[in-house]
Amino acid sequence: MTAKEAPAAAEPGPSRKIDEIMRVSSQYLQGKDAALKLSLLTFFSKGHLLIEDLPGLGKTTLAIAIAKILGLSFGRIQCTSDLLPTDITGLSIYNKNTAEFEFHPGPVFSNILLVDEINRATPKTQSALLEAMGEKQTTIEGKTYKLPNPFFVIATQNPVEQFGTFPLPESQMDRFMMKIGIGYPSRNAEKEILQVGSRRENLYSIEPMMNGDEVLGIQQGIQEKIFVSDKILEYILDIVEATRSSKYLLAGISTRGILALTGAAKTNAYFSGRDFVIPEDIREITKYTIPHRVIFKEEYENLEKWGIVQSILDQVPAPA
Repeated sequence: MTAKEAPAAAEPGPSRKIDEIMRVSSQYLQGKDAALKLSLLTFFSKGHLLIEDLPGLGKTTLAIAIAKILGLSFGRIQCTSDLLPTDITGLSIYNKNTAEFEFHPGPVFSNILLVDEINRATPKTQSALLEAMGEKQTTIEGKTYKLPNPFFVIATQNPVEQFGTFPLPESQMDRFMMKIGIGYPSRNAEKEILQVGSRRENLYSIEPMMNGDEVLGIQQGIQEKIFVSDKILEYILDIVEATRSSKYLLAGISTRGILALTGAAKTNAYFSGRDFVIPEDIREITKYTIPHRVIFKEEYENLEKWGIVQSILDQVPAPA
């Protein structure tokens, strides 16, 4: 990248604020530093996050921590097979005193919405989130309601081989900017949990380090001020074309996927204190932004998907 292609480095102040947020949050999230960074990266990219992992690894604690530290409202949905779409969006209830129907909003009207074990809900209920995630609005009984801004969905799902789950359709998977796992904490982190106990209750007393206006300002600044050169755009398009022409895949990255990859790369640059994107910003996030939104041919469906995607990406030369 030449001096003409990129502006001067970003001032480090805003990125230091992100570093401080991660430092404070990590005190309550023993052993989850990587998941915390990826979650914040997705949030500030205006995307949504899917966490696939076993129960009991701290997915709910992670979502609560992000909401509290950013000073945003938080809602939670525990998905079950009998959950209805109106349990998510809300519904109108007749008030006999006023002789009118009154709308009672559901948990979707929160800044940060945790949808726990989303693949335990039926496809009809899962689809209630499609409009909310894509358009930041929801239509109920023929009337459209705008959702709070910012709006961020953290959905969790158990591995698909577990009993009583419904796989998410491709259209919904593509709406998640990133798919991550938390994994087991390190031995030292688990020892600390055994010694001092879970710090989840302490999360509710965290003093917010931002407010909604600050959050929106950072999101807008990332979108407008982080520079992406033509070389980087061509690199992204080369990656996309490689997935679309791969012998391993039925379908490559969609246009929505291109926007997600570019947006996440810009935020990754911002977190690093730069106001321009470099190839490393893209390579660092491909593991979390690509495998869940491409469709593998049947004969490769049971193989390690990231390994296949990585082999495709390794064939794409990065710009100098």
